[in-house]
Amino acid sequence: MPIVDSPFRPAWWLRGHHAQTLWPALFRHRPRIDIEWERLELPDGDFLDLAWSGPRGGDIVLFMHGLQGSIRSHYATGIMRALNRRGLRVCLMHFRGCGRETNRLPISYHSGKTDDPQAVIEHIQQRYGRAVFAAIGVSLGGNVLLKWLGEQGAASALTRAAAISVPFRLGDAAKRLEHGGSRLYQRHLVGSLQRAYRHKFARMPSPLSIDVDELDTFRLFDDRVTAALHGFDGVDDYYTRCSSRQFVPAIRVPTLILHALDDPFMFPDSPPGADELPDCVMLELPTAGGHVGFIGGAWPGIATYYAERRIAAWIADGE
Repeated sequence: MPIVDSPFRPAWWLRGHHAQTLWPALFRHRPRIDIEWERLELPDGDFLDLAWSGPRGGDIVLFMHGLQGSIRSHYATGIMRALNRRGLRVCLMHFRGCGRETNRLPISYHSGKTDDPQAVIEHIQQRYGRAVFAAIGVSLGGNVLLKWLGEQGAASALTRAAAISVPFRLGDAAKRLEHGGSRLYQRHLVGSLQRAYRHKFARMPSPLSIDVDELDTFRLFDDRVTAALHGFDGVDDYYTRCSSRQFVPAIRVPTLILHALDDPFMFPDSPPGADELPDCVMLELPTAGGHVGFIGGAWPGIATYYAERRIAAWIADGE
């Protein structure tokens, strides 16, 4: 299962990677689903907020969102509903600081922090007596997932996994977001990170002596904040150690990666090549789709969401 052709074709009224990326974020009506909240207390004194949906008896799927995402992200409840309709129970893990309250510790989350999903999986096993059947990651969450799967190798207990729009090489993603129209996404996301930093450290002393408003690129923010808070030796050490592409060859769980070649967060050569993919990993690589877009539909304004249907079919049926 190396690189496969994709049947996805973008809606004629949403041509271009920016249209595919922005339309669902700006205009999609988020499906409503019933959510049950759970707070997982962690051994280091921090916590994670878990949002559950779906039948209690269904196989459990762990879901990891993207940078500064949450249950409110445009893709979240659509994917959860598609899985729920197939009888699966979904646990959306909010990364530290992305849930209903600011997290307690100075550290937060980053693209390579795999100990927190591991803690959630162990918690589910201990509290509910059930193994996690599958896992899904979107964007940053996809990078975390692929890195974690590679670290686990054959020891992983998952049956299946899926990742969407993964920033396989973090340094390249940071560079891509400094060019052209992609600077819009950088401005929005770095602004969100700056606001989260100010909000958190208005309530506790920061261990860093910085003016966060001066850190207006991902590279600067990751160097002065992400790397500094999480024990990396600068941004290059962080990007090198946490980029997921190098972990893909060690994955031993059947995994689908859905990625568009025109993703404005990355370069066309960001995904791994066929020689890097183990037999259990399928890379579906449509030429268009943007970043977490994949919007189809014959009628203007009436969208179909290929990614959630594709992921639900892969997780539920292995197809």
